[in-house]
Amino acid sequence: MLIGLFTELDAAGGVQRAGRHLASVMTEFAASRGMECRLLSLNDAAELKRLNVAGREIVFTGTERAKGRFLTTALRAARRKPARGKDAVKLVVAGHPNLAPVVRAMRLAAPKLKSIVCTHGVEVWEPLTKLRRGALRKANLVLAPSQYTADHVATDQGVLREKIRVLPWALDPQFEALAQHAAKAAVPAQFPAGRVVLTVGRWRADERYKGTDTLIKALPRLLPRWPELQLAAVGEGDDRDWLEDLADENGVRRHVHFLSGLSYAELASCYAHAEIFAMPSRGEGFGLVYLEAMACERPVIGGAHGGAPEVIDDGKTGYLVQHGDVAQLATAIETLLSSPETGREMGRLGKRRVENEFRFATFAKSFKKMLRELCES
Repeated sequence: MLIGLFTELDAAGGVQRAGRHLASVMTEFAASRGMECRLLSLNDAAELKRLNVAGREIVFTGTERAKGRFLTTALRAARRKPARGKDAVKLVVAGHPNLAPVVRAMRLAAPKLKSIVCTHGVEVWEPLTKLRRGALRKANLVLAPSQYTADHVATDQGVLREKIRVLPWALDPQFEALAQHAAKAAVPAQFPAGRVVLTVGRWRADERYKGTDTLIKALPRLLPRWPELQLAAVGEGDDRDWLEDLADENGVRRHVHFLSGLSYAELASCYAHAEIFAMPSRGEGFGLVYLEAMACERPVIGGAHGGAPEVIDDGKTGYLVQHGDVAQLATAIETLLSSPETGREMGRLGKRRVENEFRFATFAKSFKKMLRELCES
């Protein structure tokens, strides 16, 4: 029996997308071995839901943020005897470290249960609560999307290094298909004309580390030479008013455009019609948006922090800058605006790197190997 625990699956966001990828591979792996597969989501609606991910249907049950019901359902799944008999393997995969205590409770209820807990980034860059940290250490394997995050799992959470595996997230197969035709697709009505720098990310006070404010502050340095320059920010969140006020304070409000509620196809067209993608963040455990931009052959500018340097090849597929350094960010953008051919070559190299290292098939093969090793150990 294979059991998957997730915070949320049917929603936008990198953690949610990574969860869907994990669930898809688990579903395929279970089917290939004649195993039962049960997928549970904490925050999704309390109903049986179906999603198509990477050409495979995943079926999961939500508990609508009811933590008690989620725990009870997880424990029931742990105790349930698989159809193959009481000695059949049971393996649980938790898509977020906050769910590690649930996994620990499941293992107390079913001592032979094996477990994998996935981490993502900032949530494990500082010590977790004692309960979560202790539960994380009890997992058979702990996954991290970058070596940077893996090192924090070891040093800040005290997980034995032999239990930690680096598993980079993958470009979504659906986005990969859209990217092939995105350059010919129409852009959303709000997408600006001119030379466009694109950024993608939630607008929330607790996620200001993504650097949208720094991009706004860099515009006054760039507009005297490139008056047609525009910043397009795609996202959702209640911090938009703060960003709009910041644009007003810097005298660049008519050069900053906020786009919300876009479809996946519209997002792909935004990447393809922008000249540069930039998210000078200090808190990315990996950065799926960098992969999306690279798949659309855009040069990328990211923060020289976290997992971003493991995705962006500085000077080859884009540039890495210090978070909050307006002058350095403006210089990186200016270099690409001054030499469009440099940007195009970076875009070509970035797309090649995505195809060679970050495709879904590569991710699936690595994750299946881990599942197989735990099932057969």
